[in-house]
Amino acid sequence: MKASAVLRALAGFPHVKQTLVHTGQHYDAGMSEVFFQQLEIPEPDFNLGIGSGSHSEQVARVMLAFEPILLESKPDLVLVYGDVNSTIAAALVCSKLGMRLGHVEAGLRSYDRAMPEEINRLLTDQLADLLFTPSSDGDDNLLREGIDRSKIHLVGNVMIDTLVRLLPRAEKEFPPAISLPYALVTLRRPSNVDDLPWLRELLIALTELSSELSIVFPVHPRTRKALNAVETQLTNGHVRLLEPLPYLEFLSLQRHASIVITDSGGIQEETTFLGVPCLTLRENTERPITITHGTNQLVGRDRMKLRNAAAEVLSGTRYG
Repeated sequence: MKASAVLRALAGFPHVKQTLVHTGQHYDAGMSEVFFQQLEIPEPDFNLGIGSGSHSEQVARVMLAFEPILLESKPDLVLVYGDVNSTIAAALVCSKLGMRLGHVEAGLRSYDRAMPEEINRLLTDQLADLLFTPSSDGDDNLLREGIDRSKIHLVGNVMIDTLVRLLPRAEKEFPPAISLPYALVTLRRPSNVDDLPWLRELLIALTELSSELSIVFPVHPRTRKALNAVETQLTNGHVRLLEPLPYLEFLSLQRHASIVITDSGGIQEETTFLGVPCLTLRENTERPITITHGTNQLVGRDRMKLRNAAAEVLSGTRYG
């Protein structure tokens, strides 16, 4: 979603040649190929096909596959996005080869180094020559870390640029089998998915909530494996487990949800822009602006806090 907006913007400058490298870190067709189509991103010039693996394996594979491309193409600038393993891998290669690096979505901080994404963000920002921040708190974070002000550029949230452009199309893609009202749920972070006792508690909380409001739950492949490993099943008829959804369909579901329950960073931003109440299943967020200026609330790993916060939203006593 971020690359789509930047690619379109740079296409307006004919003298700028763009080479698109898809690392293949997100390799599932339902999570990757359809996004390229709906976001109108051109066919990648290179697909590294990295696939799954541990954090170290993914970073190493990207570095090994990406270095020859840089040595051959010799770009004036390499742009990396967000905080995934591909981001830090490409940044490290650029640093070793002395090539200029720009980081889109720089400066975000959760201050939780147990999150792999936090390490990726910190290191990438230290290596980048140009740091493009989505919000002013990103500027402040970078300045505190000693980044020269001349490198920092507040450009706004390019992911929201894509949302605004495609929202009219998304409105036409609302899944016909879904009835209003509903809660939309997404889970994928290890702190929620890999801790099976907590995941079991969380499923109980969702089952309780589904007695008041139907739940739509597109299941990430990582999450699907964990759900199969726990005994508690969401089978009361009020919870719909779906396959991963393309961008437009999922955006439409966000737009019309009564409440969104998630552990995703990007969804915190999207729901804030859309004005949809969001409960985030994390103890912290690298996007505090969604809390101070939006509709987001951190509920952590606390079943009762989740239930109480959801009750407040549904009763209209919060975000009403």
